[in-house]
Amino acid sequence: MNKKLYRIEDGKKMSGVCAGIAEYFDIDVTLIRLLWVVLTFFTAAFPGIILYIACVFIIPEVPNYIDAEYKEK
Repeated sequence: MNKKLYRIEDGKKMSGVCAGIAEYFDIDVTLIRLLWVVLTFFTAAFPGIILYIACVFIIPEVPNYIDAEYKEK
């Protein structure tokens, strides 16, 4: 099993970080978004926002997302 973490274009709201994390862990993306919002509010917003921005730059986008979808099927 060779899973990789990517930012996902399909179903993204901002940059695809939460969608990528949800796909990696096979969890509903809404749950990941809610957990991220709760984390952000309970840490006085600053760490949650900084972590999200860091994820945007660290987690790569899916290379040729459409091609990757067809390869899995």
